[in-house]
Amino acid sequence: MDDDSPPMPDAGENVMGLTEVEPSPVDETPVEFEKDYFPSSSSSSPPGTSTLGLANHGPAYYLLRVQRYSSYAFTVFASFHIANTSVIPLLTKSVFESNRYLLLTRPYYQSALTEPLLVGLPLIAHVSSGIALRLYRRRQALRRYGAETHRDRKNIPWPALSGTGALGYALIPLAGFHVLTTRIYPLYMHGDSSLINLSYIGHGFSLHPLISFAGFTALVGVGAWHITWGWAKWLQLSPTQVTDTDSRRHLVKKRRWYVINAVSALVAGLWLAGGLGIIGRDGKTEGWIGREFDELYNSMPLLRSWS
Repeated sequence: MDDDSPPMPDAGENVMGLTEVEPSPVDETPVEFEKDYFPSSSSSSPPGTSTLGLANHGPAYYLLRVQRYSSYAFTVFASFHIANTSVIPLLTKSVFESNRYLLLTRPYYQSALTEPLLVGLPLIAHVSSGIALRLYRRRQALRRYGAETHRDRKNIPWPALSGTGALGYALIPLAGFHVLTTRIYPLYMHGDSSLINLSYIGHGFSLHPLISFAGFTALVGVGAWHITWGWAKWLQLSPTQVTDTDSRRHLVKKRRWYVINAVSALVAGLWLAGGLGIIGRDGKTEGWIGREFDELYNSMPLLRSWS
C-alpha cells in the first residue's frame, strides 16, 4: 500500500474521525437533577450552595429525602412485625407460644408513643411525599414543554412510574385493609385492641379462608418486593444505578435484577411460611374470646359480604 494513503479509521471511529459512544440514559434522569449545558457565569458560588452557605435545593430534593428517611423508621417496625408473625411462629411451631412473645414485644412498637413514630407518621410521610414528588415532576414537565391549554397537557405524558412505585401504590389498599381489620376496627368496637393477637388472625383464616389467604399472600408479596427493591435503590444497588462507564454494564444490571428478586422471594417465602403455614392453620379460637372474634369479623361490612 502507498505510504501517502490516509490511515484507516480505528474501530469505533467513523470516516469523519468521530468516536461512537453509548448514549446517556437521559430518560432515566429526573428533570430536577439535570444541569444546564451552559452554566451561568453570574454565579460565583459552588453548585448546590447559596450566598448564606445554605443548601439551594428544589422541592424534589427534600421530598426524596422525606420518602427515604421515613422508610427507615417503618423498616424497624416491619422487622419486629415479621419476627412476631413469621420467624417466631416458625421456631415455636405454636401460635399459643408465639402469642407470649408477641405480648412481650408489642409494647415496644404499639405504645402510644412508639406506634405513631414507627408506623403512623412514617407511613403518612412516605406515601404523601411519593405522591407529591410525582405531581411536582408532572408540573415540571408541563412547564418544560410549555403546555398552556388542556389539550397540550393531555398530550404530554406523565413521568414514567417505576416498578417499585407501582408496587407501593398497590400496597396502599392492601396495608390499609390490614390496619383496618387489626387495629382501627377493634379500637372502634371495643375501645382497645388488647385481644388482637395471632389467634385472632388464625380465627379470621378459618372464618374467611378465601379472602384471608388471597389477601395475606398479596400483602406479603407486594410488600416484600416493594421493600427489597426500595432498599436496593437507597443502597445504590438497583439495576438502573449501574454506572455508564462500566464495560460490563448489561451483565451487572442483569445480575442485580436476579439478586434483588431472589432476596424478595426469600423474604416473602419466609413471611408466608410462618403466616400461612403456622398461623393460617391454627383454626378457630374457642370460648368467650372466640365469640369476641366472631363478633368483630361478622360486623365488618366487607367481610360479611364474602360470608
